Amino acid sequence: MTKQPPSENGAALLDEVEAFHRRFNVFPLNASYVAVTLWDAHAHLIDAFDSTPRIAFLSPEPGSGKSRALEVMETLVPNRMMAANATANAMFRAVSATDTRPTILFDEVDAIFGAAAGGDEQLRAFINAGHRRGAPTWRCVGDGSNQTPTEFPSYCALAMAGLGSLPDTILSRSVIIRMRRRAPNEVIEPWRLRIHEPQGHALRDRLGKWAASVRKQVDGAFPEMPEGVSDRPADVWEPLLAVADAAGGDWPERARTACLELVTAAKQDDKASLGIKLLTDLRGVFNGVERMPTAHILLSLNSLDESPWADINGRPLDARGLAKRLGEYVTADNQPVKARNIKTGDGVVKGYYATDLHDAWNRYCPPTPQTSATSATDPLPLPLTSNN
Repeated sequence: MTKQPPSENGAALLDEVEAFHRRFNVFPLNASYVAVTLWDAHAHLIDAFDSTPRIAFLSPEPGSGKSRALEVMETLVPNRMMAANATANAMFRAVSATDTRPTILFDEVDAIFGAAAGGDEQLRAFINAGHRRGAPTWRCVGDGSNQTPTEFPSYCALAMAGLGSLPDTILSRSVIIRMRRRAPNEVIEPWRLRIHEPQGHALRDRLGKWAASVRKQVDGAFPEMPEGVSDRPADVWEPLLAVADAAGGDWPERARTACLELVTAAKQDDKASLGIKLLTDLRGVFNGVERMPTAHILLSLNSLDESPWADINGRPLDARGLAKRLGEYVTADNQPVKARNIKTGDGVVKGYYATDLHDAWNRYCPPTPQTSATSATDPLPLPLTSNN
């Protein structure tokens, strides 16, 4: 009878994977090491989950270690596929053409979604669809008028690295790691592919065997979420917490601590949603005023030092841009928010009414601090004479 080798200690194995990252990567928070390690392991188990979180390494400046993070991950995940500046067609065909589902490591994603890039709606749709099992990409296949709608699978693990930010829909499906340049006292080992790739592959192979041994335990698991984590953040973290629970040791506790820390950081990130930032700033600009001319709103918004409105893709926010952004939200009567006539001492001007914004403020903005009765910016005096 063949003697079975001893089973891998999952907690100890994840400790080794984390230590491997710490040799070559400097992440901004200890929680980031936990999240990245669990993401590496989850890539070996994504068939056990209903969704797979994206992970995004983002920074405001180059030279912050984003690409190096992907290079290290490349040695640890199964069926890795490195990509840069790829098209949607290339991505979904790569996922559907392989016998084994790839783990996509997408570098320089700012070349597609950066402020000066213009975006790629098809690629964004692919990344979003591939987050959840059973959400395929459809394309017409054939020549000329003889084409047939064809379903292409999109579900796969995907990590990204780039400058700046990403579309809100991608951020909401991602664990976000805000990278920064290393300080002089943050010393790491030089990455030598010929030396360190075999070390990473050895860990990868052990992760694969361990994943196979816990597959039944993880399959269909619904891990307990930290208090306050629900909806999309819960979808993002559920596979990672399931991996931590399967590993045991101190990983379940560390994973939930990291989950709370990174989810909270994402909610507080000013760039996570320009729409919510605009609504929040508008609430402060109105500061109890019933109605306000568009010109006054723009003057106040563009004067906020810590907000982006004075420089949106190189230009200040204007009336058209304000109308476009606010038109995405609706009033309590389910009508799009839009500018209306306001009577002033000098005549009739276009502007916005607080009553039209109340529903959006209540739904999307963080609670107003109870200890403060004033906003960060005081509204300028307005010569308003009528509610009409």
